[in-house]
Amino acid sequence: MSWEHRYIQANSVQLHYVTQGSGKLLILLHGLFEFWYSWRHQLPYLSRQFKVVVPDLRGYNDSDKPHNGYDLDTLSTDISALIHQLGYDKAHIVGHDWGGAIAWNLARRFPTKVDKLAVLSTPQRWHTALTQGISQSWEHVQRNWHLLALQTPGLPQWLIKENLSSLLTYLFQQQVVRKSSFTQANADLYQAALQKPGVIPALLQHARHCFNLNDWIVNWISPSRLSNSPLAAPTLVMWGEDDNLVSKTGIFSQSLSNEIIIKRSIPDCGHWIQQEAPNSVNRELIEFLS
Repeated sequence: MSWEHRYIQANSVQLHYVTQGSGKLLILLHGLFEFWYSWRHQLPYLSRQFKVVVPDLRGYNDSDKPHNGYDLDTLSTDISALIHQLGYDKAHIVGHDWGGAIAWNLARRFPTKVDKLAVLSTPQRWHTALTQGISQSWEHVQRNWHLLALQTPGLPQWLIKENLSSLLTYLFQQQVVRKSSFTQANADLYQAALQKPGVIPALLQHARHCFNLNDWIVNWISPSRLSNSPLAAPTLVMWGEDDNLVSKTGIFSQSLSNEIIIKRSIPDCGHWIQQEAPNSVNRELIEFLS
């Protein structure tokens, strides 16, 4: 059985998604600069046991691209509504990168909707870990220059359009540890998805919410505003030991208390963990979710 492309209305936006399999619902959430295709290695494998649904987040690829709604709470509500519209009460949630930040937030805002939670390459406190890393390390600034550049009003949209190929080369070739993970054909598909009308403005809004200077200031002044209550969902965290975009210490330096039941670090692997080490990720996910 091959995967199918479908559309669904959720939280007042139409989301495009790819699905395969049957049984308990499993939703996979992609990160910045990506789309459903980043889970291509997981779809056929995980669909042996689950109904796998991989949406394009709002603003990406073939999903609606409204002018607003790119904050974590709205994006989490999108996924909560998606679960409901698919006819389920809850789902297993797996997120990577910005999709991981959405997954963390979803599990806290809608705990009854999340059965089990798996997060890849994403600190639990995305804003805090990212901004603290940038404020404390010049190396971290160099790694995340693309996120900092995207904070400049007006200029980035033109820059991204003119330099999209170079940016994708930086992200998916220079920052990849296992170089064979991304072929030119893969890069062409990513570029085509990002060049669709309305995607780049939406991407900029995603990026600005993922690195929000106002949140940085508020969290620095009043870190107690962050919820420290344990997560209700059993949780798996996976990390590439050689992640060049987000320091692996970011996730472990924050208080995880007893909410994290499993932590897995994959050697010789970078940020794009499910694409660089698909077999390892698939095995860990099946073992945890089953």
